[in-house]
Amino acid sequence: MPDRRPSRAYPGRGLTEPSEGVPLSDDVAAATSTSTEDAVLQFVGGPLDGRVEVREARHGAPLPTITHVHLHAGPKVVHRYDLQSADGQGGVYQLRPPVRRAAHDESPTG
Repeated sequence: MPDRRPSRAYPGRGLTEPSEGVPLSDDVAAATSTSTEDAVLQFVGGPLDGRVEVREARHGAPLPTITHVHLHAGPKVVHRYDLQSADGQGGVYQLRPPVRRAAHDESPTG
C-alpha cells in the first residue's frame, strides 16, 4: 500500500515543528549590516534616470545590480543598473549598456 502522508517541502523539518527562532532575511540583513545610516541612491540613464531612492540601513548594503523590468502590451523590456560608487551613505546606479545580440539570420562571421 502506498504511503499517503504529505511530503515535506524542506526535508529535515517536521510538519508540526514551529518556525519560531528561524531568522527572517530582513533580520539577517539588519544583523550583518555595518552601517546605521540610510543610503541615498541615485539612478542615471534609462527609464529610472533621475530617480532618487533611500534604502534604509535595516535592509543592509545596496545591491550591486538592480534589474528594472517594464511590462506592457509589447515585448518585455529589461534594464540593468550597476552600482558604481557607494560610500555607505549613498551611491549611483549607472545604466548598463545594452548587449547587442546577433539576429537569427545574421552569420557570426560577418
